[in-house]
Amino acid sequence: MEYVQLKDDIKEGARPVYLLEGNDAYFRIHAEKQIRDAFSEMPELNYSSYDGADIKGSAFSAFTAALQAFPFMAEKRIIKVSEFYPSESEFERYLKPLFENFPSTTILIIVNSQGKKGVDLKRKKAVTYVNCNKSDEETVTRWAYITFKRAGISASQEACGAIAAYCLSDMSRVSREVEKLTEWAKDAGKVTRADVDELVYKDADYRIYEMTNCVARRDYASFAAISDDLLSKGLDENALISSLATYFKNLLYIVSSGERDGEIASALKMTEWGVKKSREQARAIGAERLSTLFSGTYSLASALKSGEMTPHGAFKTALAKVFFS
Repeated sequence: MEYVQLKDDIKEGARPVYLLEGNDAYFRIHAEKQIRDAFSEMPELNYSSYDGADIKGSAFSAFTAALQAFPFMAEKRIIKVSEFYPSESEFERYLKPLFENFPSTTILIIVNSQGKKGVDLKRKKAVTYVNCNKSDEETVTRWAYITFKRAGISASQEACGAIAAYCLSDMSRVSREVEKLTEWAKDAGKVTRADVDELVYKDADYRIYEMTNCVARRDYASFAAISDDLLSKGLDENALISSLATYFKNLLYIVSSGERDGEIASALKMTEWGVKKSREQARAIGAERLSTLFSGTYSLASALKSGEMTPHGAFKTALAKVFFS
């Protein structure tokens, strides 16, 4: 299930094993909190936490024994294990018998920041998988809008969308910015796009995203303004040229690949929405020109690193190739 579905699922009762897996720390932390708040009684006696890295070999016996221990004066005992990636053989030997007949008095919460390591736990019996990966911009925008509304604050979709974009849909950052704006707007009762532009910090990665997006539009003025701003805040010319090379490489991959959007998104660590937008940009530039631009910017980055060109000279040459060749 998705993270946003967990709240309603909890109302139906406890699941034996929750696998909270994904790259968004906010979702992992708050999913665990929802489960513990709903089912934990006397946590000082009925809650234990383990580090998955420590559960190897004979340590599995102690871990499985803890899972089978009865709670003290409560209905449930909660066991949490972090970054737990047992191999297929370890699962078959130590965990499968337990998962096939999981104790009704125990809730196991597995909190993993990564997938595709070890056995595929989400497909095992008794396991309820909660997707804690970074959400797409639309979902994060809706979350911000609803959160403002619950706090009695009116916020436009445009304002909420800007928060999601400036924070790169990182829920940890989004939640902090929404909390800050809620406090700031408690008297006025509303948050506008202008408020977001003034008060929400634009992540450096987002500024690079803005900068590279200027290429497809051939908007040199905006590109120059953003790159000057980034240089004034500590990024160097090498980082900007490398960002351009990566941008062209990704667009070339997207426009040339016959894979589905989901597969491309996984390979490039993007959202499917981002893949679709990037494909539009790639088509606007053209595969042949993308290949030329990637080769040119990659060569400039190499020349800069080897000392053949100065940072200033390499960046100016990159601008000439991108906008004026």
